[in-house]
Amino acid sequence: MHTRRRLLQFGTALVGTGVAKSAWAQTPSVRKLAFDNLHTGEKVSVEYWMDGDYVPDALKSINTVLRDYRNGEVHVIEPKLLDLLSVLHNRLDSLAPFSVISGYRSPATNAMLHERSAGVAVHSLHMQGMAIDIRLADRALPDLHRMAVAMRGGGVGFYPALDFVHMDVGRVRYWGASD
Repeated sequence: MHTRRRLLQFGTALVGTGVAKSAWAQTPSVRKLAFDNLHTGEKVSVEYWMDGDYVPDALKSINTVLRDYRNGEVHVIEPKLLDLLSVLHNRLDSLAPFSVISGYRSPATNAMLHERSAGVAVHSLHMQGMAIDIRLADRALPDLHRMAVAMRGGGVGFYPALDFVHMDVGRVRYWGASD
């Protein structure tokens, strides 16, 4: 009964964040994610969710790899973002790890980047561990962008000149160059 209740709560949470119910039509007992931090060279491949619950040590490993590489500050990455990425990876049938351009950003780093670029939001969701800038080596960037938009799981920004897609679990919105 406890597991069934957790699955129902999780399904409700997915619908609430915009991730279609069909994304987990056959809920896997294990969810995996792999990241390659392009700035630090660190890689992680973990089973972050098993048998109806998040795996604390796996989440900690993800938080570390997705930290603010400029100052080393680690922050909790929102599990809803991880779930969104997991669904995206599965829908794209990718075998590659997510190449990470930016995960968590400290307020100091975000302020510095905002000073340099109007494209960096003052209240970026990166500062809350709710956003990530990514690409996949085995999928074309426009395909990654189209699938992210189709999922309607939050904000999606398209930056083909910089070779990444921004995804977050904030409100549904889209920006950037069209593909």
